Amino acid sequence: MKSHARNPRPTSNRGRLIATALALTAVVAAVSVWLWQRNSSADGSDSAHLPTANAALAGPQGGNAGALSALDKTFLTKVRQAGLWEMPAGRLAQTHASSEAIKRAGMHLLEGHSKLDELAREDSEALNVPIPDQATAEQQGWVDQLKNAQGREFDQLFVDLLRASHGKIFITIGEVRATTKNSMIRRLATQTNNTVQDHMDVLEDTGLVTDATLNDVASTIPK
Repeated sequence: MKSHARNPRPTSNRGRLIATALALTAVVAAVSVWLWQRNSSADGSDSAHLPTANAALAGPQGGNAGALSALDKTFLTKVRQAGLWEMPAGRLAQTHASSEAIKRAGMHLLEGHSKLDELAREDSEALNVPIPDQATAEQQGWVDQLKNAQGREFDQLFVDLLRASHGKIFITIGEVRATTKNSMIRRLATQTNNTVQDHMDVLEDTGLVTDATLNDVASTIPK
């Protein structure tokens, strides 16, 4: 009598093939993981030697690096003293001027020198360079003159004094910015340059700048 049972060999062979395929898949996966871990480790090692974005941004300008010259220290003093008389002058413009253009110029003085004064005091402390707490006697005299003037007289005096003062310091700023070796003084000179340029612009916008004032500034330029 013939048996009708199926031959089990095909099933056995198919099982072995499946088992082999699974084993190969496991090996490939293991190798892939190993390669990924090795590459990740190499990338981490390399990146440890690369500068970060923040480090690049900090650059050579950070800190107070660089020697201070006598001119640098004098400049720090001049920036401080300029604010000590020009901020009161700006406040006086709000109450003594007859022209809106003069009042506007006064506001620019107040805002600009408030920021510069804060920066000068920070630099003074960081660089251990003492700065004065009072304007010069001449500058205090200018403030007294402005206090005693009103209306159009005030307007003209304000422009004469402030445009001459800004023009003269503008010359010094260029020398400091071009020669200083100290990064903090360089930053201060750059900010002062921008502020003084703005102040000269608004003073000139009043239409009251005279040739006599410009000649006074020109006379201080070394020949």
